[in-house]
Amino acid sequence: MNAPGHGGRREVVVFSSLLEDSAEDLYENAPCGYLSTLLDGQIAKVNATLLGWLGYTREELVGRRAFSDLLTVGGRLYHETHFAPLLRLQGEVGGVALELRTADGSRLPVLVTSKVKSGADGRPQLIRTTIFDASDRRAYERELLRARQEAELDRERLQRLVRTLQHSLLPSSLPQVPGLRAAAHYHIASRDEVGGDFYDLFPLTSARWGFFLGDVCGKGAGAATVTSLIRYTLRAAAVYDSDPVTVLDTLNAALHQEYHGDDPRYCTAIFGILAPDGDGFSITLASGGHPPCLLLRADGTADYQPTPNGLLIGILPSATFTSRAIHLGPGDTLLLYTDGLTEARTGATGTPDGRFGDEALHAFATRLAPTTASAAVAALAGLLEGFGTGLDDDTAILALSVPSPGE
Repeated sequence: MNAPGHGGRREVVVFSSLLEDSAEDLYENAPCGYLSTLLDGQIAKVNATLLGWLGYTREELVGRRAFSDLLTVGGRLYHETHFAPLLRLQGEVGGVALELRTADGSRLPVLVTSKVKSGADGRPQLIRTTIFDASDRRAYERELLRARQEAELDRERLQRLVRTLQHSLLPSSLPQVPGLRAAAHYHIASRDEVGGDFYDLFPLTSARWGFFLGDVCGKGAGAATVTSLIRYTLRAAAVYDSDPVTVLDTLNAALHQEYHGDDPRYCTAIFGILAPDGDGFSITLASGGHPPCLLLRADGTADYQPTPNGLLIGILPSATFTSRAIHLGPGDTLLLYTDGLTEARTGATGTPDGRFGDEALHAFATRLAPTTASAAVAALAGLLEGFGTGLDDDTAILALSVPSPGE
């Protein structure tokens, strides 16, 4: 009856001995470094793992060196001015990135956690420190930083390409029309994508001028290709027959023929012809699915100038377009814009989805009237900047005005 009991006690003793050996082995050969120092920083105990990382023997460190002696110059300064004072104040500091200087002079990036051990009387006795090798983490951070820098460089190249391509789709400057003032603005919503808005003003004869403004569906290289086709088609069609309805008919046929397959492309556009007429200009307009332009008059009023029944351009093999005549007199300004302006999200009440909307634009234009082409464009450019992140689509603006007698 006694034999099993004695055998059980022997097993407990052996197991206890193994636990003690295992605990010591775990301390010495742990996957992290362990270090115990006196309150003045002198090293009192160090495990084999940390000795192996640093290349020192136990005799070279224990009782001979302080923990701060193992730090690089920058690390020692941080330890003395931040780490040690915070440790005295809080009793524990964790996850601090430092660098240790090894026996051969190389640097070892580490993460350090220290905790003050107190005696039964509550007085601090020593400091226990756990050290993790952060070499892999530092390498990962460097690789991450390199990848980020390369990505930023690639984005800069992309943005330069986008700017160059965008500028190639817009006139570098507007021509001087005798007796007329013209101004334009293009607001880019994203520097990473080419927009599909376009505008132009160009001579047809010595007394007739063509102008247009529009918006292609989509963004990117595909939209840029369509925009280029539209600009040159409108210019060429106006030279052949300057009637605005005929010009839009020609553009509709060209777009539908080129993009009627699985990837249809279409646009909205206003095309106009202007010619001197007395003290101002006569303008004939035709529109295909585009927001109506605004006429800001010299008497301080402003009204939309719709061209009804104008269909989207390029959707159908044949489309119906109508035209209207406008007289632009002294002090009057004609304002054309793309829908990025009215669809900007401002959070305003009374408009669908809190967008700026047609009514707000009409009120804004009324407050501007009477004005000039350059003043109207400057005011709208400031308005667009104020929309901030609420403006997620490119916006083109073209304004034409006749100087008042006082100018």
